Amino acid sequence: MKRKNLKEKSWYPMTIAACIAVLLYVFLIRFDDVRGAVHHFFGFFTPVIQAIIIAYLVSPLARLYRNTFFKRVKKEKIQNILSVLLAFLSVLFLLTFLLATLIPQLFESIMTFAGNLDGYMDTLNEMLHNLKINTENLHIDEFISSSEALLTTLTKLISDNIEKIIAASANTGRQVIGWGISFLLSIYLLAAKDKLAGGLSRLMQAIFGKDRSERTKVFLSRCNAILNRYIVYNLLDSLIVGVANAIFMAIVGLPYLGLVSFVVAIFNLIPTFGPIIGAVIGGFILLMVKPWYALAFLIFTVILQTIDGYYIKPKMFGDTLGISGLWILIGVIVGGRMFGMIGILLAIPAVAIFDFIYQENLLPWLERRQQKKEAVRAAVKMEEAGPATEVASALEADLQPENRPEDPEEKA
Repeated sequence: MKRKNLKEKSWYPMTIAACIAVLLYVFLIRFDDVRGAVHHFFGFFTPVIQAIIIAYLVSPLARLYRNTFFKRVKKEKIQNILSVLLAFLSVLFLLTFLLATLIPQLFESIMTFAGNLDGYMDTLNEMLHNLKINTENLHIDEFISSSEALLTTLTKLISDNIEKIIAASANTGRQVIGWGISFLLSIYLLAAKDKLAGGLSRLMQAIFGKDRSERTKVFLSRCNAILNRYIVYNLLDSLIVGVANAIFMAIVGLPYLGLVSFVVAIFNLIPTFGPIIGAVIGGFILLMVKPWYALAFLIFTVILQTIDGYYIKPKMFGDTLGISGLWILIGVIVGGRMFGMIGILLAIPAVAIFDFIYQENLLPWLERRQQKKEAVRAAVKMEEAGPATEVASALEADLQPENRPEDPEEKA
């Protein structure tokens, strides 16, 4: 039986729908197993995937250098290589600057924290006493009684979990080496981006044909623009928030300037809940020094996040991600539950892409499909009422004045 004749059978669409429903049901009830299998499979390609991610993130910077600094270079290959090298050198310089700035400050903060630990414990005890919280009922009285008790507890905790710490350290070392390999591989991927894109375009034309390939490239280009714009402006927004927080802390004279500002900038990358988490962590760090430090920091954070949410982000993102806050919140919750931190970070562009697919692809397709169905129904009705319609049309035409035969008496 031919495939075309098979599709015309009445049971064919019901069978396809039942198969899709069964597959979806199995996928949902065995989601953890499916996710584990997919994660295990893609684990073999982790360095390549990480290299693709790095190359994608660095690509806008390389394109900027290519269109500004090296636009007068005649040979396109040399222009591409120079822009890629300068982009990766800029990223390395930025990472080195951050590490050189943060590591000494972090070390100094730890030393200051350890030196003032007894004072912090007294402050915490006094605060709990003012709040009328009984530390005996919470079983933390021995833990916060002095710095020696705290250090003893931490030492015991480390000794009891030494195997896990060693395993975590080895895993961290493997990840650092893996990211280093991915970083080197991403340079080659970005340098060969045009060649890879040309090969992929030829493959799409060979598989889908020219027209469908062009439509697919337009669709992917739009999705890339949405994701690219979100990543670039989200990084820029976090940088602005971190710098503004550092300037405020420097003016007021708050301690742990670099550490707190870095925490605020990093958690600002997480949509919806990230600024809240960064404010809580920064406020807790400052609370251990002086309560009014934490109060001043939290008041400024509320003002800064209000300005960021209602002015800076709308100016940056514009109408590219024109989606409602409700869908963003739903996307963040669902993405976090399904894929963890990665799902939270990519929730907003994913929702924007789904909205774009619905508005410009799915909804027009459904409307065209409905119009075709209505046209078919109208044609069937016309065909069924064909003979009667033809007779009525003929009689109506005969009754027209210009088509009636002339009456001799009326003519005389």
